[in-house]
Order: sequence, then structure tokens, then C-alpha cells
Amino acid sequence: MADDLTSGGAVLRRALRRQRGKVLAGTALLCTHQAAEALVPVAIGVIIDQAVATGDVPALLLSLAGLAVLFTVLAYAYRFGARLNYAAVETEAHAVRVEIATSALDPRGHRSGMRDGDLLAVTASDAELSALVVRVAGLCAAAVTAIVVAAVALLVVDVPLGLGVLLGVPVVVILLQRMAPLLTRRSASQQEALAATTALAVDLVTGLRVLRGIGAQHHAARQYAAASGHALDVTLRAATTKGLHLGLTTTVNGLFLAAVAGVAGWLALQGRLTIGELVAVVGLAQFVAEPVQTLGYSVQLFAMARASAGRVARILGAAPLIQPGTGGQPAPSPARLALDKVGYAGLDDVCVRVDAGEVVGVLAYDPSEAEALVALLAGQVPREDYRGTVYVDGVPAEDLDIDAVRGTVLVEQHDVALFEGTLRANLAAGATVDDTVLHAAVRAAAAQDVLEAHPHGIDRVLTERGANLSGGQRQRIGLARALAADPPVLVLHNPTTAVDAVTEALIAEGLAGARTVAGRGTVLVTNSPALLRVTHRVAVLDRGRVIAEGPHEELLASDARYREEVLR
Repeated sequence: MADDLTSGGAVLRRALRRQRGKVLAGTALLCTHQAAEALVPVAIGVIIDQAVATGDVPALLLSLAGLAVLFTVLAYAYRFGARLNYAAVETEAHAVRVEIATSALDPRGHRSGMRDGDLLAVTASDAELSALVVRVAGLCAAAVTAIVVAAVALLVVDVPLGLGVLLGVPVVVILLQRMAPLLTRRSASQQEALAATTALAVDLVTGLRVLRGIGAQHHAARQYAAASGHALDVTLRAATTKGLHLGLTTTVNGLFLAAVAGVAGWLALQGRLTIGELVAVVGLAQFVAEPVQTLGYSVQLFAMARASAGRVARILGAAPLIQPGTGGQPAPSPARLALDKVGYAGLDDVCVRVDAGEVVGVLAYDPSEAEALVALLAGQVPREDYRGTVYVDGVPAEDLDIDAVRGTVLVEQHDVALFEGTLRANLAAGATVDDTVLHAAVRAAAAQDVLEAHPHGIDRVLTERGANLSGGQRQRIGLARALAADPPVLVLHNPTTAVDAVTEALIAEGLAGARTVAGRGTVLVTNSPALLRVTHRVAVLDRGRVIAEGPHEELLASDARYREEVLR
């Protein structure tokens, strides 16, 4: 059964359950280390009373050998316990990062409402912080073990002292725990502010050329500075709260230590404790400070883990945006793609049909209607959000699984996404494609110059998002990649906005020739006259409806508004 990860608590519980092997082994070793460390002052006290005070040399040598064994045990127990503990944290963080990436790349989408920058922040930071619950478990168990062993030792020496530690430590921990909700809220606010700043930075870097083009880079810089300033304020508030918590932990711990040591000193003056017992009690009182401090630190770690786990749960627990059907690849039909009285966003009762070997243009007077149509054809709209039916090879799209729909209909978005790697890898997009096919696609997209301009040709290396190409070059490589995929139906949204008129005409001819000869259907959502000229017919959208449909030349001659929209 799949885990229900709709809450931060569920994410934390699953982390402990998933890493239970390493957690249990590491915790056992850390507890052994703390128990051995708690016994060190006890052993020293015994040595003083049984060997030093009596002058028994053999007993002293034997005691020192036992003390060496004790130090060896605690050293190796910590070494391997800490290693297992950190391994569990890193293993869990890696698993969560993979899950977040899988969710972000899920073709069904997700309803988390997070932008790319938010996802990046959660993957880079929150995945690691949420996994800290594994470390908290080991630290808390070890600290409790240390306190219990110290309290038992104190009970053996003096019952009131032991009871004081056993009753006093829980009170201290409860007092420190009172700040946990505030720490969680401040940590959550800090992570959200940092994620928002990261998301804004990603958006600004992605659109930097556009911002420079319209002269808005200074406004964008001020907007980022404001977001960064807010993140700084929130981070400082979180740091102040953590500092206050640490200060209180240290103060309360110091007072508790002074009380235990003071009582022990008074008992020694009364003759109720030997010198060795006094040394043991004072040593244990000093030692108890460490596990109490650890418990206070664990409260901080748990607060951060819980806050980050909530953000992780927002992604991993998000419902899919699209609920596809289960039908496999349908048999090809004359109408490869058809919209029957479709309504979505600004669209209203839209009917469009695309046959095999046909190039259909769509001209939307309102760009938002074109974007709505493209989103619908890309399978990005939940079924409950649109009316009518989208047919793929005569079968309603909602009845088919994602692979079947996308095996027939490929939508190449206007914003071309290229990846770091070679041109060949970007054109093949993970598939095994013959070089002949790739070069034919490049020619059809009029992108030969991109290959010829570099000595490595098709093996030219691209930087992230293809930043070492111009906008027009990226657009043409994206088009060539779509053509190389050779889908039965290809939907293109304004594929030539970044190229000159001559190149646009070459692309139009190459695109229409390649698709028509292969008997493939093509949808061109555009207002480009060069592209519309090579279509078999054009559907005109106005106020969400198809108000005209026919060959491009006939619409130019008969429709004044169409002529004005296309030729302006």
C-alpha cells in the first residue's frame, strides 16, 4: 500500500520506518557510547576509593586497564553509531530528492501549486532537513540513555540525588519543549521565504533577455532585493528564536548542574559521601549537562525537520492534476485529432478536426484563447475543467493512458526547453534516432546553420537551457526535435516568432513538406502569414468560438479582420 504523505508527520514517520535498519543499529551504538561515557566518572570514583585511597597498586593497574577498555568501547561505539546515523540521514534525503524529482516530472502534473523555483528549494534544502528526524531519533535515544545511566548511578550513591535527577531532567525537557511550536513556525516561515526568493530568482534568470529587451531589469532587481530582504528578516527572526532557545537550554542546564553539585558537596561535608563518591557525583552532574543540551538541540532539529517535512508533503502528497484513462494505443482513424464542442477558459463550443497528412492552422484573435487551446491539447487540463470531448483516433482522450495520447499527439510549446548536453542528445530527446532522420529534421527546420557554425556540428555541446544559442536558434532546434520525433499529430504554438522573414518562409515550406509527405497531421497555432500560407485550411477563433474556417487565401480575400490580423 502506498504511503499517505499528505502531512509532514507522515513524511517523518515514513523516514523513520524506511531507515529503521540503520536507525536501530546506529541508535544502539550511540546509546552504548553514552552509557559508557556516563560510567567514566563512576569508574574514576571507584578507582579513587578502591585503589588510590588504599594504595593498592595491582587494583590501580587493573582499574586503569578497565578504564582503557571503557574508553575504547565508547570511542568505537560513537564512531560507527554516528556513521550509521549520518548514512541514514543522507540515504533518506537522497530518496526524498528522487521522489520530488519524479513527482515534478510526472506527465500527469501535480496540484501542489509550487513553481519551479519552489520545487528547486524543496529539493535542495527541505529534503535534507526533513531527513534530520532520523538523526533526532538517535540523538534523543542516546541522550535519554545517558540520563538514565547517570540517574541509576546517582541512586546507587545516594537515593535523593538520583531521584532529583530522574525528576528534574523531565521538568527541564518539558520547559524547553514549550518553545518547539514557535521554533517550527519560525523555521517554516524561513523555508517559505527562502523558497519564494529562489523561485523569483529562477523566473528572473529565465526571462533575463526579455527583461533587458523591455528595459525592466532594474525593476526586477528591486523586486528581488525586496524578496531577499524579507527572507533575511524572516531568517534573522528564526535565528533569534533558536539563539534564545539555546541560551535558555544552557542557563537551565547550568542551574541544574549547580544544584546537583551543591547538594553533593553538602552531603560530602556531612560525611555521607566518600571522596570517590563525591568525584563521581560531580562528574555525573557535569556529564548530565551534555545529554540535556543534546535534548534541547534535538528540539531545534525536530522543529526544522517538521517544518521542512510539511513542504515536502505538499509535493509528495499532492494529487495528480490529470487522471488519465487506461486505454492503450488506438488504431489510426481518418481523423487523427478532433475537438467536439470543447469549452475551456475562453473557449466555447470549439470544433476542429485534423486528418492524416493535413496541416491545419488556428488563428486566435485573443492570444489567451490560443494558450488555452494549446494547454488542452497538451493534456494539461483536468477533465472536470473542460466541456465537450477531445478525440484521439476516434477515442475520447480521457479514456486513454498518457503514453497512448502522447504517442499520437505531441505539443511543442512556444517556450522551447533545451538541456545541457550535445545537440544530438537534444534532438533525439532520449530516443535512438538515426543521424539521417536528425539531419532531415534539422533541414526542415532551417537550422543547418546551427550545426555548420560549430566545428563539432551535431555533437556541439549546449549549456544549460541552450544559453549559448540565440533565441532563433533555440526555437529552430526545438522545432527540429519535434519533427525528428515524427508524431502522428504535431501541435506547434508560434514556432517562428524569433526568426526573420526569410528563415520563416523556409521553415514553413520545410515543415509542410516533411509532414504532408509523411502523411502526418499538423496543427499550427499562429498568426504568421508564412505559416498560414502552407496550411490546408485555417480555423479562426474569436471570443472563444470558431467564426470562420477555410483556406488561407480565401479568408484573406473575404475577411477584412482576418486580413488585418495576419498582414499587420
